[in-house]
Amino acid sequence: MRSVFEPAQHTTVPVTGSDQVFPVNRIFCIGKNYAEHVREMGSDPSDTPPCVFMKPADCLVVGDGDLPYPSATDDLHYEGELVVALSKGGKDLDRAAVEDAIFGYAAGLDMTRRDVQAGLKERRLPWDMAKSFDGCAAISEIKPKADAGNPHATNLKLSVNGDVRQNDTTAKMIWPVVDALVHLSTLIELKPGDLLFTGTPEGVGQVVRGDRMDLVITDVAELSVTLK
Repeated sequence: MRSVFEPAQHTTVPVTGSDQVFPVNRIFCIGKNYAEHVREMGSDPSDTPPCVFMKPADCLVVGDGDLPYPSATDDLHYEGELVVALSKGGKDLDRAAVEDAIFGYAAGLDMTRRDVQAGLKERRLPWDMAKSFDGCAAISEIKPKADAGNPHATNLKLSVNGDVRQNDTTAKMIWPVVDALVHLSTLIELKPGDLLFTGTPEGVGQVVRGDRMDLVITDVAELSVTLK
């Protein structure tokens, strides 16, 4: 059998300190995973559990450089996040199996058309076109977990044009990394190559063309992109 057209190749992410690359399978994202961010978005974290959404793997912009400004928005927001990369999968995993499945960690940007999202929320429609578009996510190199310090309690800092906008600890996640992945494995079968963007702390905001975003997650990774 011959393909109608040449199949798309996997998006790959470099592995820190190695000539290996990590082939991306799917991108999952946890929303509403830091209480103060939930509050700044107008919700109550006590009765608003984290939600799971997805981004297409081919939207991912890898490494430092330019990030395209999307169409159909006048209110593009950054969200700096810790990203988890899986090299194993499974369904209904326990905590030990999740720990074994984690390959490494990275720094990532979940870009959001906030005006589009607000309109969809108002009409009680899915967020897809607010979260999923060309260049809707960026990621640094992936650092193997043995070299990534303690990503479960480390500092996440995002600056826009040198001005610090987000500065918090990953220890404040409502659903920490392992808990989130255990839960996700009850919903779908996790697979090698899956990424999980783990949510963002408070301080999200608008960026425009020409803005530079610098994300630093201590002992994990750094990422610097400029909107074009």
